[in-house]
Amino acid sequence: MNDDNSASGPVATMPAPATRADLLARLEALGLSHRTVDHPAFFTVEDGRAFKADMPGGHSKNLFLKDKKGALTLAVAHAETRVDLVGLGKAIGSKGRLSFGKPELMTETLGVIPGAVTPFALINPSAKALTTLIVDTALMAADPVWFHPLENTASTAIAPEDLIRFLESCGFTPEIRNLAAPLGG
Repeated sequence: MNDDNSASGPVATMPAPATRADLLARLEALGLSHRTVDHPAFFTVEDGRAFKADMPGGHSKNLFLKDKKGALTLAVAHAETRVDLVGLGKAIGSKGRLSFGKPELMTETLGVIPGAVTPFALINPSAKALTTLIVDTALMAADPVWFHPLENTASTAIAPEDLIRFLESCGFTPEIRNLAAPLGG
């Protein structure tokens, strides 16, 4: 008898989520310039506002969203953008209203804890469960752009065009959209 199979068949396991060191090594391998600054753990944009005031560029807020049918979206916005979730849902053809995904689903999908959501999490194979990736035009107008490097105790700066190269290397082509007015209004 084959010991690798149970009555229900082999168990598929996802690799462990990437670490900060894995991410930085990937950025290096891609030849992407970056800079990381360590800081206290920040769980919200407001938590880090005073600390990040001396870090020029665009700071982000990252929204892990789910529609009524379970389609997952990562919206990567400028920290100051007031994201129009109703308009975004209509613009991307969501089934029903967009809502925030549960923390457990976010961790399972992106491999990060609440407060550490980042487009850098797309390095994880489990992120392929995302249906849509949207990056805010306001964020792309800044240089550099800052994101947590898979943990919320640091921020990593990268040029906007290098962010796109990183995302594409992970198999994602982001849609660049004004998240404050996603329907073009």
